[in-house]
Amino acid sequence: MADCDVSRIFGKIQWVTSFPDYKVEVVSSFPDLRVKLVNAFPDAPGKWQIVDAFPDFKIQIVTSFPDFRIQYVSSFPGPA
Repeated sequence: MADCDVSRIFGKIQWVTSFPDYKVEVVSSFPDLRVKLVNAFPDAPGKWQIVDAFPDFKIQIVTSFPDFRIQYVSSFPGPA
């Protein structure tokens, strides 16, 4: 499903409703990327810090036709 290299999508993330860099679908199983939300040091694949300004990536949550699927985890983030 993932047309992009999901292992490179980490850092500061901003939620948007239009003009995203990527559209993602949140799932509970079979994700392309396991995401751990962090407050600091989003420096590894799957670690996302949510910000309101100056993001590394803009992400839009969708329910159909995503660029890739994510699953929120509390440990072991990264490509599935």
